[in-house]
Amino acid sequence: MTDKHKISETKTTEPAEQEEGFLTHLIDLRNHMMRIVISIVVAFVFLAPFAQTLFDWLANPLISQGQKLIITGVAAPFLVPYKFAFLLAFLIALPYVFYQMWAFVAPGLYKHEKKLIFPLLSSSVFLFYLGVAFVYYALLPMMFTVLPLFAPSSTTYTPDISNYLDFVIMMFLAFGFAFEMPIATILIISTGITTKESLANKRPYVIVGAFIIGMILTPPDVISQVMLAVPMWLLFELGLVFSGIFKKQIKEAGKSRDAMQEEERLKSAYAMAAGTSAAAVGATADSLWEDENYEYEEYDEDEDEHQNLTDEELDAELERIEAEEEEAKKSAETKNTDNDSQDIGEEKIADDKTEKEPKIKPKIINRDDDIGP
Repeated sequence: MTDKHKISETKTTEPAEQEEGFLTHLIDLRNHMMRIVISIVVAFVFLAPFAQTLFDWLANPLISQGQKLIITGVAAPFLVPYKFAFLLAFLIALPYVFYQMWAFVAPGLYKHEKKLIFPLLSSSVFLFYLGVAFVYYALLPMMFTVLPLFAPSSTTYTPDISNYLDFVIMMFLAFGFAFEMPIATILIISTGITTKESLANKRPYVIVGAFIIGMILTPPDVISQVMLAVPMWLLFELGLVFSGIFKKQIKEAGKSRDAMQEEERLKSAYAMAAGTSAAAVGATADSLWEDENYEYEEYDEDEDEHQNLTDEELDAELERIEAEEEEAKKSAETKNTDNDSQDIGEEKIADDKTEKEPKIKPKIINRDDDIGP
C-alpha cells in the first residue's frame, strides 16, 4: 500500500467514525424518546375510560365552595376531560420519563457526577408532585373562597370548564417547577458557581426574586402571588439546609472535578509536546528527502486528477524525456571537456615557467689549484 493510499484512508476514516458516533447518539435518543411516548400513551389508555370522573375530582376545590362550572364550547364536554386525562397520564409517567432522561445522559457523566445527580433527580420528582399537591389541596380551595368575593353583585361567578382547566394546569406547572428550588440551590453550590455563605448573604435578593417570579407565573391576584413566593423562599432555605447535608458529596465532587481538570491539562500539555516533537521530526524527514531537483509535498487526493494519455501523447512525452536526457548528457560532456582543457592549460603554464627560470651551473674546483693556507 502506497503512502498516498494510507493518507487518503486516514482522511476518510476520521469523518466516518465521527458520523457513526453521531448517528449512534441519535438512534439512542430516538429509542429513549419512543419509550417516553409509549409510557405516556399506555397511561392515557388506562385513564381514558375514567376521564369524566377524573375531571370531577379536579373540579372539587371549586365545587366544594358551592360554585358551579359551565360549558360554553361546542366540543368542550368531550375534549376537556380527555385533555386532563392526558395531562394526568404525563404526571403519572413522569418518574419513568426522568429515568429515560437519566439513562441517556448517564453514560457521558463521571462517577462523582452520577453520585450527586441521581439522588437530586429522584428528589426532583417528589418535589414536583409536592408542588402539584400544594396547589390542589391548599391553594385552590383558598383562592376559590376569596376570588368570588370580589365579583360584582350583578354577576355570577361560574367559570367555564376550559378556562378552569387551563388555569389549574398553569398553577400545577408553576408550583411544580417552583418547588424545585432546593435542587437548583444544591446544584449551584455543588458546581462551584457560588457558596452556601454567599447565597445566604444574598437572601434579600432571593426573596424579591421569588415575588417577581410569583407575579409572572400566577394570575393577577395577590393571593396566588404570595402563595407562590413564600413557598419558594422557604424552599430556598431548605436548599441551604440540604446543601449542608450534601456537603460531603459536594466536596468529593469538587475534588474529582479538580483532579479531572488537572488530568485534562496534563494530557493537553503532553499532546502539545508530542505534536511539537512530531512536527520537528517531520520537518527533518522532509529535509532529508528534498534536494535541488526534488521537493517534498503533502499528497492531496482532491487535487490528484489522473488523466489517461493517448498513444501520440505518450510518444511525445517519451521523446521529450529522451531529449532532456540527451541534453543533460551533452552538457555533462561539455563540462568535462572544459575541465580537461583547463587542466591542460594549467600544465602548459607550469612548463613555461620552468623553461624561463635560469639554470645555475655548478662550479668545478680543481684539486691542483691553490686553495690557500
